[in-house]
Amino acid sequence: MNYLFDPDNWEWVTTGNNARFVFEGFLVNLQIAVIAMIFSLIVGLGLALARLSRNKAVGLAVSGWIDVWRNLPLILVILYIYVAMPQSWKEGYESLAPGFLPDVLEEGNIFAALLALVLYNSAVLAEIMRAGIQSLDRGQGEAAIALGLTYWQRMRIVILPQGLRRMLPATVSQLITLNKDTTLVSIIAIQEVMRHGRILTGQNFFGGVQAPILQVFLFIGFMFILVNLALSRLSRRLEVREQKRTGTTVKPVTGLEDQVVTVRAR
Repeated sequence: MNYLFDPDNWEWVTTGNNARFVFEGFLVNLQIAVIAMIFSLIVGLGLALARLSRNKAVGLAVSGWIDVWRNLPLILVILYIYVAMPQSWKEGYESLAPGFLPDVLEEGNIFAALLALVLYNSAVLAEIMRAGIQSLDRGQGEAAIALGLTYWQRMRIVILPQGLRRMLPATVSQLITLNKDTTLVSIIAIQEVMRHGRILTGQNFFGGVQAPILQVFLFIGFMFILVNLALSRLSRRLEVREQKRTGTTVKPVTGLEDQVVTVRAR
C-alpha cells in the first residue's frame, strides 16, 4: 500500500505534459466510443426489428448474423476485420474522413476498429432491444390492432416507446462496456490511451521522473470510471424524466387508447 500511495510514484502526473499526453489518448477512446455507439444503436435497432419480422427467412438470416457476431471474442473481430479489410477501403475512408477530425481518427485503421466495434455491439444491442420489445404484454399490440393502426404505426406509437424504456438500463450497460472495449483497438496500432500509457511507462524517466506502470494504469482506469459513472447517471435521469413525462414506469403501460389519441393529436 505504501508503494501505491507514495507521492514519489505520482509525481509524473504533474511533471511536464505527462497527464496531458495520457488525456489526449483518452479523448481518442471517447471519440471512437461515441461514433461506435451511434452506429451500433442504429444498426442494432434495425437488426432487432428485422429479427422480429413476419418473414421467417429474414428472421432466421438475421438471427444467424446476430448469433455469429455476438458470440465471437471482440479482440478476434477487431483483428479479423483489420487483416481482412481491403487496403482500398482504408484508403477510401482516409479520403472521405472529415477534415475536422483529429489526425488519428483519419487513419484507415480507425475504420477497421469502428467496423469491428459496430458489428459486435450492434449484435448484442439487437438482442437487448428484441427482448425489450417482446417483454411487452401481448395485449398492447392487440389493442393497437383493434384501433386500426398499421404495423409501423404500432411499432412507432405503442411498442417501441414502451420497449425502449424497458431496455434503457441494459442498453446503457452495453454502451459502458463498449466504451471500455475501445482500449482493445491498441492491438492494431491505434494511438489511444492504453498505447499512450505504455509509451509513458516504457521510458525510464519520461519528463525527468519515473512513471510507474501501476500508477499510470490506475490513472487511466480512474478516467474510465468517471465517464462510465456519468453515463450511468445520465441513464437514471432519462428513466426518471420519462416516468415523469408519461406518468408510467417500466411496468406494463395502461391507457393505450389515450396514448394513441395523444400522439395522433400532435
